[in-house]
Amino acid sequence: MSLRYTMKILVVEDELLIQKTIVTLLKRKGVEVMSTASGKEAIELIKTNNYDRIICDLMLQDITGFDIIEESKTKYNEAEISNIFYIITAYSSEQIVERASLYGCKVIQKPFDDINNFINEVTVEE
Repeated sequence: MSLRYTMKILVVEDELLIQKTIVTLLKRKGVEVMSTASGKEAIELIKTNNYDRIICDLMLQDITGFDIIEESKTKYNEAEISNIFYIITAYSSEQIVERASLYGCKVIQKPFDDINNFINEVTVEE
């Protein structure tokens, strides 16, 4: 009897329609998903769980996605951060792209060109 590995993803998004859409599509792919609208709650979840991917809105009501990355540095090294974190944002600027590149994380523009392609990209094992 073989055990099947299930990818585990955290979705941090305070726009509930976007959060529910991402969560639903990930679950359809057989992914274990946790979600929250709070950046501070996300930090606590990251401390107590291991995730294969963290999809995080850049601008949350309580903190930013980059703050969550900073707080996660005690758990994940730079290589892990660049493989795990996806920042999603409706705001595109040189500063955002530059800061994301410093972390090595991927930036996905909202609204999504093709949300199914995004889901496929996130669930591909490295």
